[in-house]
Amino acid sequence: MDHLNKHWTRLLCCLFFFSGFLAAGTAQQTLRGIVKDAASGEPLIGANVQVAGGAEGTVTDFDGAFELKTEASFPMTLLVTYVGYDDRSYELTEAAKELKLELNFSSTTLITTEIRGQRISEKQKAAPLTVESMDLLAIRQTSADNFYDGLGTLKGVDITAASIGFKIINTRGFNSTSPVRSLQLIDGVDNQAPGLNFSLGNFLGSPELDVLKVDLIVGASSAFYGPNAFNGVISMETKNPFLHKGLAASIKVGERSMTEATLRWANSARNKAGKEWFAYKMNFSYFRARDWEAENYEPVDGTRSANDNPGRWDAVNVYGDEYFSANDYSQDSFWLPKAQAGLRLFHRTGYREIDLVDYDSENLKANAAFHFRLNPAKELESPELILASSFGNGTTVYQGDNRFSLRGILFFQNRIELRKKDKFFLRFYSTNEDAGNSYDPYFTALRMQELAKKNEDWATDYSKYWQTQVYPDMKQLEYPVPYVNAQFQLVFDYDDAFEWLEDYRDSLVQWHMQAQNAADQANVLISTTNDYYQPGTERFQTVFDSITSLKNTEGGTRFFDRSALYHGQGEYILTPSWMNKITVGGSARLYRPYSEGTVFKDTADVRISNFEYGVYAGMEKKFTRKWTLSGTLRMDKNQNFDYLFTPAASLVWSPNEINYLRASFSSAIRNPTLTDQYLNLNVGPAVLIGNLDGFEGLYTVESFIDYTYNLQTDKLVSFNVAPVRPEKVRTFEVGYRTTLFDRLYVDMGYYFNIYRDFIGYNIGIDTDFDPSGFPTNLTVYRVAANSINEVTTQGVSVGANLYFARYYSLSGNYSWNRLNKAFPDDPIIPAFNTPEHKYNLGFSGRDIPLDLGIFRLEKTGFNINYKWVEGFTFEGSPQFTGNIPDYGLLDLQVNVSFPKQNLNLKAGASNLLDNKIYQTYGGPRIGRLAYVSLVYNWVKD
Repeated sequence: MDHLNKHWTRLLCCLFFFSGFLAAGTAQQTLRGIVKDAASGEPLIGANVQVAGGAEGTVTDFDGAFELKTEASFPMTLLVTYVGYDDRSYELTEAAKELKLELNFSSTTLITTEIRGQRISEKQKAAPLTVESMDLLAIRQTSADNFYDGLGTLKGVDITAASIGFKIINTRGFNSTSPVRSLQLIDGVDNQAPGLNFSLGNFLGSPELDVLKVDLIVGASSAFYGPNAFNGVISMETKNPFLHKGLAASIKVGERSMTEATLRWANSARNKAGKEWFAYKMNFSYFRARDWEAENYEPVDGTRSANDNPGRWDAVNVYGDEYFSANDYSQDSFWLPKAQAGLRLFHRTGYREIDLVDYDSENLKANAAFHFRLNPAKELESPELILASSFGNGTTVYQGDNRFSLRGILFFQNRIELRKKDKFFLRFYSTNEDAGNSYDPYFTALRMQELAKKNEDWATDYSKYWQTQVYPDMKQLEYPVPYVNAQFQLVFDYDDAFEWLEDYRDSLVQWHMQAQNAADQANVLISTTNDYYQPGTERFQTVFDSITSLKNTEGGTRFFDRSALYHGQGEYILTPSWMNKITVGGSARLYRPYSEGTVFKDTADVRISNFEYGVYAGMEKKFTRKWTLSGTLRMDKNQNFDYLFTPAASLVWSPNEINYLRASFSSAIRNPTLTDQYLNLNVGPAVLIGNLDGFEGLYTVESFIDYTYNLQTDKLVSFNVAPVRPEKVRTFEVGYRTTLFDRLYVDMGYYFNIYRDFIGYNIGIDTDFDPSGFPTNLTVYRVAANSINEVTTQGVSVGANLYFARYYSLSGNYSWNRLNKAFPDDPIIPAFNTPEHKYNLGFSGRDIPLDLGIFRLEKTGFNINYKWVEGFTFEGSPQFTGNIPDYGLLDLQVNVSFPKQNLNLKAGASNLLDNKIYQTYGGPRIGRLAYVSLVYNWVKD
């Protein structure tokens, strides 16, 4: 792979060198402007702007803006067309700084629809990578209950719900409830929680009324986006207050006591010359709902006890009932004749998640932005200064190695940016978080058990009760007992004993319940502390509040996190005559984790910081209309790791305006997260540890278990863990996009990924031994580590959109993803966590006139989507690793617009058929969420 890197680096350098000798093109006129709906003033996305009498043309972007380079001379005629609107011609006699073009809604019915009016831009068709987009119209008309969930209908996208307030978007495998391999941006700003190194879905995001579009750049994308753009980038763009002015408000209510209210206001001011020089916007959003409860009480996959074990089992969403060696008599070959007969393996009384977690999910978001045009006379071409600030607060459930209750978590984000559209930007921002009163429910359960009775004492009470109270009853019921035969040999009839235990299974269940109740009480047979803390009692609540209010370094389970991220980045685009575009840029980032030892290794006066920076350069060259060549090279440096290079190159061939073939090579790196480097977190059964310096002298779990049976040192197997290092991926991709019959758009692609130094973790035991060989001071460590093997994946995605009869469209997509090979000799768990097969089918209509006889509705619409996902194994922590069954989801919405009143009424349901499904193992079962929403949108001129 190092050879491959050098090869591609040399190739890119040659491309840059070669491009310098290309001949200059002929002089061109550049026309810029914006196309709007004449009635509403809203920008029209995907409108066609063409020079009459020639082949030169373009389409408007998501702001309704366009830039058209033409060799025609003045005077000239521009033709502007858009499906559903009357065509319009504009006569131009001279160049204007900004053209403002308006179209009127058509009153005639079209029989056919041209696809180029249906929001699929030339830029998207010609993109060298797989790019999935959701524009303003798609956001409004998504079949899901919100736009973020609606991203799950896009090609190749996986969405995972850990709770109603925490959704994860991922592409191309290695899905996780801690999505460290995907980068989420809002207006170019990394939306991650600084201490976690990943985004909490749209928790610290943008209100839906302010979202203009969402682009998903699928696959390795570090070349332009930097580290962590490993599997893809989710890029959201919000509305510019210069272009989207007015008042918008919405209210949404639905099942699970869901209420969501959103407000947006934007306006601008003009100078004495009548030019807009200042604009601002303010957003406010509040959401609350009763979260989905995690109530999976089946045994954790792969554990020793099945759900018919009389002594109970380790349930997925019960904490504190995990396997404990003192509760296990199943390995004793003589267990049947002894007084412990029937005990076998039993589990301690745990606590259900529903007794430990706050399921009243809330999310408050607010932001404000102030935009200044530094040269108002240039309008859209003016440099723009932006000052923005965002705030997020709320309560939800996050699933990582454990399930965590995030209560009152706070985010603050401030940004200052200077930019010129399609020319340059210089951006600085900071993100600060406060974990509030967040805590670990799993560890809380263990703390409460410990305060009541130590595990060893509980096991002793349980077995002694069995010996003194249960075993005598078993003998009275003629349970076989050992006897001495005529040869003075001890004899026991095992077959009769097994048969007896099967016949009295119901009695065994009752006896185990009695032993459990006895062990849960204080002072049964030995001196202990307290009774079991029964959920729902005042006694339970007092202890629970005490534990969750203390930091985990103080004997509690609250984690303290006031980490910060500071980031500066800049980019400049050059357009010399011999090259269509050259892009250069760089960024620098400083992490300042601060946990007071509750999460990271920053106890006492130790303060951690982590600095990284990167620079990049890219070029794009079009050879006639048919060929587009691009290349990029990026260098990144983290203070703890070596320089890393991520090259990328692509070639797009368009033999005509409807066919695009692409081939690309891209690469990405992912620096170890702050937790991979600095974590020091005790979660009860194990200590999770970062690994900058390596770890020596651990024993494998399997060999240690073997050792405990006979205390033979030759059974122990020790190992060392090398320091963690960045992981790397190289992606090869080919694809084809075409338009058939002027109405069917097809996009298909194939990728092959090669991963090196894949980051996971090793589990080992550190212990001392007393003179007799008995283990003492035992600690289980989970250490961040890299895979020793090269991991490869591959996949195919196909999507199609059919537009017909002016109002309607059919859509469908299919994705296939596979982890090619597993390595049983590698202790790293790859956690691919991705269905091999999945597909979406959709049918939608918009702006449909509906004559009801009594009255006529001018604009109605609907959207139906069915999603099917094949079952797969979800590999998380040991408690949360198991099978996700196949599932299907049907989403539906209908809407009606009242243009004169600026109102839109929408009703629908996610998972309409209430098919209770798991999207992550250990998470809740997701059911139906029906809703009704009313949106008011007044557009100010």
